[in-house]
Amino acid sequence: MNLDELIYYLDGGNDSELFARSAAAKSQGVGNQTHPRGLIELSNICPKDCYYCGIRQPNKEINRYQMKFEDIVAAADFAHANNYGSIAIQAGEQQSPQFTQLITDVLTELQTRHSPPLGITLSLGEQTKETYAQWRLAGAHRYLLRIETSNEKLYYTLKPNTPKHLFNNRLQSLKDLRECDYHVGSGVMIGLPNQTTTDLANDLLFLKNLDVDMCGMGPYIKHHNAPLQDSKQSINERITLTIRMIALLRIMMPNINIVATTALQTLDENGYKKGLNAGANVLMPNITPPKYCVDYNLYDNKQYVDILSEDFNIEWGNLGDSPHYIARTK
Repeated sequence: MNLDELIYYLDGGNDSELFARSAAAKSQGVGNQTHPRGLIELSNICPKDCYYCGIRQPNKEINRYQMKFEDIVAAADFAHANNYGSIAIQAGEQQSPQFTQLITDVLTELQTRHSPPLGITLSLGEQTKETYAQWRLAGAHRYLLRIETSNEKLYYTLKPNTPKHLFNNRLQSLKDLRECDYHVGSGVMIGLPNQTTTDLANDLLFLKNLDVDMCGMGPYIKHHNAPLQDSKQSINERITLTIRMIALLRIMMPNINIVATTALQTLDENGYKKGLNAGANVLMPNITPPKYCVDYNLYDNKQYVDILSEDFNIEWGNLGDSPHYIARTK
């Protein structure tokens, strides 16, 4: 699709045609099963100052935590015992030697602890290429690093223009991840203040040009203690735009993994279903111990949904690797 076609569909030009095309692309590209990733929110400690985020370093209202090694492993044990197949480990963007070693130790332990081993996705922000390589060798094989917006000018309305937050550093990290042989994932927020339909269309072209193996994108939700203003779009507008974005990316990249995000479910009690029907094929239910996850609030009113009680066509016990990665690395 070209830019004009994307804008046409994002503006609601023909939803029935759009979702029919995305359903066909999903069926052909990844099938109709949904892959679960047990989400472990390892730490809410973050040195960054992203203006939209509830765990930004200047936020003094929250109780900072870092899960202990044995608690991380216990959460992974829960995932394995319940036939998840894969986990995702998420945290603030720490870059200390101690943090790097903790992740390495966890990965090393999990490679020999379970048979077959769990698939492991990391979402730990920008790191050095050496750290990415170290974690890849220790057992991680997927990495999600969201760009949030591909518009550099808009990017700096979300983050300060300082050495810790540079747009080009984000791009370099995505390149480094590819060179370290990860399944590379990225994604964007939808409904940001001052974001246009053209911005969103360009985001889709960016993800296509980046040749991502997986994607997580969802609606922007304000955090009460973050300075970025609320969206200028209504909740319904953000929901509709999100499912159109999912559908369009599925058509553009039929064989990648696409997440139906918790943010979408937070704004709509049927958000997961709408995301999956639009073309998503991954869910990330939270398996963080309750004593920790209560303090991992990236945005307000975050929802927790038990996917066991829903008819999401879950494929248990499968790694759920991206067919796109498999095809691209043959």
